[in-house]
Amino acid sequence: MHGPALSGWLLVALCAAVGAYCLLRMRACAGEERRAARAEAVMGFGMAAMALPAAVLAPPSWSWAGYAALFGAVAAADLAAARRDPHRLHHAVGSLAMVYMALAMAPAAGARGEHAAHAAMAGAAGGIPVLTGGLLLYHAVYVLRTGARLVPVAGASRAAVAVAGGSGAAVAAGGGGRPGWATRPELTLVCRLSMGLAMLAMLSTL
Repeated sequence: MHGPALSGWLLVALCAAVGAYCLLRMRACAGEERRAARAEAVMGFGMAAMALPAAVLAPPSWSWAGYAALFGAVAAADLAAARRDPHRLHHAVGSLAMVYMALAMAPAAGARGEHAAHAAMAGAAGGIPVLTGGLLLYHAVYVLRTGARLVPVAGASRAAVAVAGGSGAAVAAGGGGRPGWATRPELTLVCRLSMGLAMLAMLSTL
């Protein structure tokens, strides 16, 4: 997660942008879609925080336990909501992957100074190869499937995109009419694709 500073900052910017869009989507939607947007916002900002380059900002020793506790709670909420929205199962897998990465990075949390990034990478190498490989495979398949759904967007109707995107973007009560850009289903797919790519990048460092 804490590789070269430039790639780290690009990952931070991507995840933070996704989190900000999900906050806007949360305000414009209602019901289960609103709860899904909230979960994705937490994921986006959490990934941005974990991706901060260690050479620039070394995390405190307790931060990894905090990340693990936060995303463990998010995963539990996602699993509880999966009966209402099957897409929340994917959220749960992503949250559990964040717990796994936080635990894998914890041994390096005490590293400071110019060797912080190298020590963090050494700690991340303590992950379980089979589990890391399984998570990489899952997210690679998810990215390919989500990307494929975006291919016909240019010539498709908004209704068709909504079906392809899984759970529809429900406009908040009182909105009415055509949904604004904050609830466009193709943008929701782009955000999910971006988070899938970011997850692949972070897992690849383990």
